[in-house]
Amino acid sequence: MVSGLPFDDIRGLLRALPAGDEVAAGNVAAIFSAAKRQSGSLGRLEEIAVWLARWSGRAPAVRRPLAAIFAGNHGVATHGVSPRAVEETARAVELCAAGGAPINGVCLAYDIGLKVFDLALHLPTADITTDAALDERGCAATIAFGMEAVAGGTDLLCIGHFGVGSSTVAAAMFAALFGGTGKDWVGPGSGTDVAMIARKAEIVDRALSTHRGQLGDPLEVLRRLGGREFAAIAGAIIAARTEHIPVILDGAAAIAAAAVLRGVNPDAVSHCMVAQRPVDPGTADAVSRLGLSPLLGVAIASGDGTAAALAAGIVKAAASVATTLAEWRPVTT
Repeated sequence: MVSGLPFDDIRGLLRALPAGDEVAAGNVAAIFSAAKRQSGSLGRLEEIAVWLARWSGRAPAVRRPLAAIFAGNHGVATHGVSPRAVEETARAVELCAAGGAPINGVCLAYDIGLKVFDLALHLPTADITTDAALDERGCAATIAFGMEAVAGGTDLLCIGHFGVGSSTVAAAMFAALFGGTGKDWVGPGSGTDVAMIARKAEIVDRALSTHRGQLGDPLEVLRRLGGREFAAIAGAIIAARTEHIPVILDGAAAIAAAAVLRGVNPDAVSHCMVAQRPVDPGTADAVSRLGLSPLLGVAIASGDGTAAALAAGIVKAAASVATTLAEWRPVTT
């Protein structure tokens, strides 16, 4: 029997999330409206600047952006759902820590801080076709760990992940949250082999069957079908909201974690934007269902935060444009 107690604090936080600052958002919208009358629309730059003001509660500025990458391993990977070995997750973490991953270059270009979190890679979660990925206490503790990850004064959080098998896990979560079967949600992930995609769909269906009747609560979906990086990302999203930090999501794990939170509170991810239009059709469908509009269309297949860091460059530029307009076209109210 599920007690629900380990998740009580999480539910309480999600019920009490702060609203956006509509005064700050309105001030920025007025600045862009004044500029529009003179030189025309600035398109999504206005939308981004208004979003940044609404969820930071001040004039748009990005001075301390942070890319947080969460890495976890999954028991379901033993079913051959990825062409990559489980050890590749640790190698990705090591490469990033050494400065040789794509996201390192983007963070360097845009002056973005970078933290990578190894979430017990030596201890994969349980195989979701036979058991829950995590117990309640472990899942809640990992959510709490993710909440601590945003400590340190960041003002824009970019979230990505490493994890062999994570696209299959995300597909199972999407099916549980939105309905459908494995074939409705699985995609190529790290490979395009038709047989492997079919295997992923079968594994998702087996997981859904194992946990049938236990997936009505979104937090139960997270702990039964998710993984440590999914739970930590959920915590980071919650903490960012409470600390008035706008968030850029990148990859299936981040989208699935956001879907869990939105299932608990429909307003839980209003402070989030999606880095890019997902390559995977299932993840793209989930983004659409969440009502989030991707910033870029760069077709990066991984969700390792590279696209989020690229998008952060656009957000920084939008903030700079808003500042310039405010200085040269002061708006009186």
